[in-house]
Amino acid sequence: MKSPLRRGTLAALTVATVTASLLFGATSSQATLVPQPSWVGTWAAALTTASLGNSGGSLTGFNNESVRMIVRTSVGGDKVRIRLSNAFGAGPVTVGHATVARTVTPNTGDADLVPGSIRELTFQGSESVTMFKGADVLSDPIAMNVPALTELAVTVYFPAATGQTTWHLIARENTYVYAGDRAEDPNGAGETIIRGGWYFLAGIDVQRNFSDGSVLVYGDSISDGSGSTVNANTRWPDFLAQRIATTPPSIFDEGVLNGALAGNQLTHDGGEFGIVSFGTSALARLDVDVMGQTDVRTVIVELGVNDILNFPEDGSARLIGGLQQLAAQLREHGIRTVVCTIGPFEGFDGDPGWSPDREVIRLAVNNYVRGQHDFDAVLDMDRVLRDPAAPSKLLPAFDSGDHIHPNDAGAQAIANAVRFRDI
Repeated sequence: MKSPLRRGTLAALTVATVTASLLFGATSSQATLVPQPSWVGTWAAALTTASLGNSGGSLTGFNNESVRMIVRTSVGGDKVRIRLSNAFGAGPVTVGHATVARTVTPNTGDADLVPGSIRELTFQGSESVTMFKGADVLSDPIAMNVPALTELAVTVYFPAATGQTTWHLIARENTYVYAGDRAEDPNGAGETIIRGGWYFLAGIDVQRNFSDGSVLVYGDSISDGSGSTVNANTRWPDFLAQRIATTPPSIFDEGVLNGALAGNQLTHDGGEFGIVSFGTSALARLDVDVMGQTDVRTVIVELGVNDILNFPEDGSARLIGGLQQLAAQLREHGIRTVVCTIGPFEGFDGDPGWSPDREVIRLAVNNYVRGQHDFDAVLDMDRVLRDPAAPSKLLPAFDSGDHIHPNDAGAQAIANAVRFRDI
């Protein structure tokens, strides 16, 4: 369970302990910070079954090919391990070779690696491993200094046909596919194709001496980064990780994990309208995408707009009931909870789009969120993003252009609104 001492309290205690040691010298009676190495999640992605239309090659997969995926850490550590998943595969998948390394030029989409940073991943001492159908594999821990906010490249070589992949549809990062084994090649050129998703990569953990666990953002495309700049790490959870990493002291920094899926709904599956890559409902994927991550202590729930868009006939009662059930299950696991209001989207010209009836549902859910006691705290995303002159619309300065997804400035505003005491 999350420590009752929040981040600010821990910071004050840390400063006080260090100050006392400097002024008076250490004594046997003084409380000291004793390192307790533990694993914490520094990056994660929610994964789904392959697209029925083979988007991103997810259905055909890879054969004698290497896949280089770019990610950015949140919290830092001195050891690292990688989790790969075949949760939605049709059969076993062989990993022939895999590495992790730092990229040369972060936030550009460049696939070149810092040569001295390349670390070979092993699995029970072997460079090859089989991911059985429906199962994950966890790499052996490797010594690697990974500072906070470090851009890493994970390269995985698949020597034989994978069949359908387990993937994340919208990465907002370039993923590079190469012929043959390129896992240890620092040169990022020569790809056969550039994709826009992550494949089989479920999470990255780091080991650190002091940890307060991780914060997981459980959301839809607003949190997944639709509307943000590609290859720039400007999703709002990225900005939250940056705030945490750059706010002293750093000793008890939390990891920030993104468990969002574009198109995800709270109480309906994406398959109900033919887009399985939107994932099962948030209630259905809770055990894997939250409980299955490393040391999650706080969950920020940002969900509901897709339920309103696609199933307005449900009204607000089903959504509110879904949120209450989500809060109850998280509480049962001792996880702290923060719930977001649903942002404005009048003018959204998607299919389906905004309507006065859908606006009534949004306002009803937001009224519940602001007044409820089911969650531990509220992040009023609606108040952050709305235009004061037209509250059912996004503030133009925060609009990515489609009138529903915030741009980079809007994402920064959401992250800035998170109170550290709540997480």
